[in-house]
Amino acid sequence: MKLCVPLPCFFGGMRFEDAVAKVAALGYRYVEIYDWRRLDLASAAKALEENGVTMLSMCTTEFRLTDPAFRGAWVDGIMESCEAAAVLGVKKLITQVGPDTGAPREEQRASVVEGLGAGAPILERAGVTVMIEPLNTKVNHPGYYLTSSEEAFDIVRKVGSDNVKVVFDIYHQQVSEGNIIPNVTGNLDLIAHLHAAGHPGRHELQYGENDYRNIFAAIDRAGYDGACGLEYNPLLAPEESLREAMEMYGSRAG
Repeated sequence: MKLCVPLPCFFGGMRFEDAVAKVAALGYRYVEIYDWRRLDLASAAKALEENGVTMLSMCTTEFRLTDPAFRGAWVDGIMESCEAAAVLGVKKLITQVGPDTGAPREEQRASVVEGLGAGAPILERAGVTVMIEPLNTKVNHPGYYLTSSEEAFDIVRKVGSDNVKVVFDIYHQQVSEGNIIPNVTGNLDLIAHLHAAGHPGRHELQYGENDYRNIFAAIDRAGYDGACGLEYNPLLAPEESLREAMEMYGSRAG
């Protein structure tokens, strides 16, 4: 497993190019961002190449899959995001599925499946994977539709495209359901990326109730060869926090 640095969590006020150079100097080789539209794509691509850093994921421009009225905008955003991904060398996009609209859940779920299905041919042509993200509603995202990893996996199976997967956020799923190791290791064929943070608080991994050494070791043994983004709000100074993560999980940093 590789460790990945979500740049907005640690260096959100810094120029992308400077943040890439900083994480490279700390020994990390993988980053991710959220809103790619803030970037000068050519300059960002140059910074990644010069620093030997790969950008693993970024977000789509539209998140509202639960409401069919926004499907066209979501599909258009997929096309636009795939074009940006080609410039940046990115192979994965993260999308949330949107709020619970109040419509029957089966209707909202059908809308999510249909929207993902509509975007799948674009993703397949571009060689890009989109990842839906279950989030917790107890602490961070009240009103969000998708909280269960099981439902997320079922949605991906229903879509039936190798370019539609799940980003499994260990922090969110610890809040929502626990049972982390079996839920991850039993569904690796449906998971394209991981996120992690300590719970409670969404801070450094070592400050929460989960033993991430055990979690990561179990996932490694199961054959996962992807990355895990350190998506937390650091209590330590950002560089110190990343150095500590390197010391604790450094064999997975590059």
